[in-house]
Amino acid sequence: MKYEELIADLREAAQPDRPAPPEFAAYLEKVRNAAYTVTDADVQALKDAGYSDDEIFEQTVATVVGAGLHRLEKGLACL
Repeated sequence: MKYEELIADLREAAQPDRPAPPEFAAYLEKVRNAAYTVTDADVQALKDAGYSDDEIFEQTVATVVGAGLHRLEKGLACL
């Protein structure tokens, strides 16, 4: 299987372009640009806002996949 097909499958599964609820904005920005700074308090704030672990996980994965694919595309463009 070619990489393009694998990337398309990943993009389809993770749905990185799906909209996120507004309460996720600051958290997802942190995940996208400085994931190492995410704390338990960040996740707890989303739980306190009524979001489940599954919802937080799905938004996190979608964002991480989107950021990773963006970086991959930029890197490949440099080759």
